[in-house]
Amino acid sequence: MSEPKPPTPTPGDTYKGWLFKWTNYIKGYQRRWFVLSNGLLSYYRTQAEMGHTCRGTINLATANIAVEDSCNFVISNGGAQTYHLKASSEVERQRWITALELAKAKAVRMQAESDDSGDDCPAVPPTPGQGGGCRNSEIQSTLRTLNNKVEDLTTCNDLIVKHGSALQRSLSELEAIRVGGDMGEKIRQVTERATLFRITSNAMINACRDFLSLAQNHSKRWQKALQTERDQRIRLEETLEQLAKQHNHLERAFRGATVLPPSFSNPALASKGGVSGKGDASDEDDDNEFFDAMEDPAEFITVPADPKYHRRSGSNISGISSETGMDDQSVNFDELSLASNPESPQPLELEPVRQRRTRIPDKPNYYLNLWSIMKNCIGKELSKIPMPVNFNEPLSMLQRLSEDLEYYELLDKAAKCQSSLEQMCYVAAFTVSSYSTTVHRTGKPFNPLLGETFELDRLSECGYRSLCEQVSHHPPAAAHHAVSEKGWTLRQEITLASKFRGKYLSIMPLGSIQCLFDKSNNHYSWKKVTTTVHNIIVGKLWIDQSGEIDVVNHRTGDRCHLKFAPYSYFSRDVPRKVTGVVTDKDGKAHYVLSGTWDEKMEFSRVMQSSKGENGTEGKQRTVYQTLKAKEIWKKNPLPEGAENMYYFSSLALTLNEPEEGVAPTDSRRRPDQRLMEDGRWDEANAEKQRLEEKQRTSRREREREAVKAASSPEEGTHQDNHQALWFEKIDDPVSGETLHVYKGGYWEAKDQGNWDMCPDIF
Repeated sequence: MSEPKPPTPTPGDTYKGWLFKWTNYIKGYQRRWFVLSNGLLSYYRTQAEMGHTCRGTINLATANIAVEDSCNFVISNGGAQTYHLKASSEVERQRWITALELAKAKAVRMQAESDDSGDDCPAVPPTPGQGGGCRNSEIQSTLRTLNNKVEDLTTCNDLIVKHGSALQRSLSELEAIRVGGDMGEKIRQVTERATLFRITSNAMINACRDFLSLAQNHSKRWQKALQTERDQRIRLEETLEQLAKQHNHLERAFRGATVLPPSFSNPALASKGGVSGKGDASDEDDDNEFFDAMEDPAEFITVPADPKYHRRSGSNISGISSETGMDDQSVNFDELSLASNPESPQPLELEPVRQRRTRIPDKPNYYLNLWSIMKNCIGKELSKIPMPVNFNEPLSMLQRLSEDLEYYELLDKAAKCQSSLEQMCYVAAFTVSSYSTTVHRTGKPFNPLLGETFELDRLSECGYRSLCEQVSHHPPAAAHHAVSEKGWTLRQEITLASKFRGKYLSIMPLGSIQCLFDKSNNHYSWKKVTTTVHNIIVGKLWIDQSGEIDVVNHRTGDRCHLKFAPYSYFSRDVPRKVTGVVTDKDGKAHYVLSGTWDEKMEFSRVMQSSKGENGTEGKQRTVYQTLKAKEIWKKNPLPEGAENMYYFSSLALTLNEPEEGVAPTDSRRRPDQRLMEDGRWDEANAEKQRLEEKQRTSRREREREAVKAASSPEEGTHQDNHQALWFEKIDDPVSGETLHVYKGGYWEAKDQGNWDMCPDIF
């Protein structure tokens, strides 16, 4: 189709049109949309990009325009940027040359007019050691002149007040005297003072006129200077963006990495090499736009399996098992059980289920500058920094640990699995699901007091109950034990190490999590990834999870390697992405998991695997042929109005709900946390300080008792002799780890209502 011819350019017009721009030796000339406006030539891939993504800009005021042949011409600004352009015809090229020359002349003229005729500084941009000093000296001189004029105005004002008062007194005296001999003297005095007042007033008027004239003369210049600074800032921002893209492009070219789109739907992608062209660095490659230079490439590629696996899955299961080396479970059975795994019908409950609360008081809108507190805490351990409740949420760390059980159904389904590999998929999905509640939760949970506990009894509703206890204060460590009627036990001990780095806060959970299944005796263990809170200084706080998790089945040797990709501004990939591969003890892949830690996870069964092309640093990436992905976990929607309730989930809203019969050390009984939930933050801060001081006093008393009990105490090695009430430390023979495990007695004490052994911590 023929495109409408653009009009002949005239001075001041915005000229637009298609040109072919040289990119690199692989792609050659590529069609781009160019816009000439206000002395700047910018280009875009399409017209639709004009509103949001500029691919490059060159300032014509300092640019050289050269014609190569009938259709080609070159624009360069001295080496930093060079555009090799080609028009569709000689007439079109001449239109562009005319428009560019007119725009360049206008840009040079506007730049020359930005300085007054009396300006001693050169019109070209000043060099750092020359023009900048002249401009600064001129501004200082102008400010001194204006200051002197203001002082003159002040002096004249004082004189006018003085002489005006004297004139008023003379007029009053003139009215009071009688006509007589001294009449002439009084009139003479009045005349003199009136003359002085007139002279002073004239001086005042002249000084005001000079000040106004000077201000008017410099006002236009200052406005131009301000506009110039704004334009320079915009150009600097554009230059920084171009430099970031160039660095990204060169880094990928050096590393030889080609990152695939998240769909992985085209098998031909596996055959493409990681070649990056050598062209204009400002023109990004189509397939690698906005990728972070430091972003790790995908470790594996998934492609659709051969259709024969789909056709034979229902009729020749044994053939598939022998060809692919899978376990002898049928493909259809595994897929259906992984996707749905319906619960068997349960008898109706005769006793009514307790109605839990669905709202808490809205969060008050109290402003507090985080940086004013955190600036003195850089590099320190966060747990040792006293923080006001303004940065907290009305839950303790023990309650946050209990939130891991929000998607307990995944473990219920895992307990019913016949295949350990299938069970591993559910355990891995449960591992990822525990992070879904953190995506908007920028508030810091309360640090538990030593000996503080939290019970979550959902036996009648969900078939499980759990108990947490703070077993250590420095370093802060919490032990958690949950047991279900469906045949699984979850236990974990988490120690938080957190560091404030100025721009962000890193929280590194130490310790391990273990899950045991009664029926199969499978024993799983894994660790948590690093949580990072960004924009501590300025901007809106946001949370990211990054790192790797290895979920290990110690009985069978099965393993699931999960990778939490860190957020990257330049990445085209899905934010908060998680990928994983389930392998057996021999390292053979059976399932691939993918999704996001804040949304959902899917799984695909691997039918065949092969080594693909070399990736970063010479490593080969594996290509997995998989069946169609199916959903294994999806995040529950947040309750209505969650943004006003600390973004709590439905489970989190119930965690601090008062309950009868809980231990006196339960987090629900903590007064500062309760006051904060009720919106009484000033009282909560005072109560928080009281509790922390009480805990410090208790710790000093325990240390003194430990010193007295020791036969030969060594100086500087006194330790806190606190013993956990409901947990005991053991060496796990299966995983080889040392952790606190539940030793029993809590639920029996609750049934009897006997809490005499509990310390007074609140």
